[in-house]
Amino acid sequence: MNDVWFSEPVVIDFQPNGQRKVSSCFEAMECLDQRWPRQARGGAWRSASRVCRDALDGLRSPVEARKTLRKAAKVAGLLA
Repeated sequence: MNDVWFSEPVVIDFQPNGQRKVSSCFEAMECLDQRWPRQARGGAWRSASRVCRDALDGLRSPVEARKTLRKAAKVAGLLA
């Protein structure tokens, strides 16, 4: 499975650990699975996880994946 790259990174602020520039679906999945705050894992988080996985499988576009990741970060208060 090949990584799917975004046209520009999404900057996510994981305080107190600092900001992370997420440039691809693999990076997004790492953040969503391992760094995302437990209390912020709601509908937007589930949607971002699903769309990023689908993009890796070739079922969704990188534009859709980036958009849902950005929305999940905004809903969680993590968008830098």
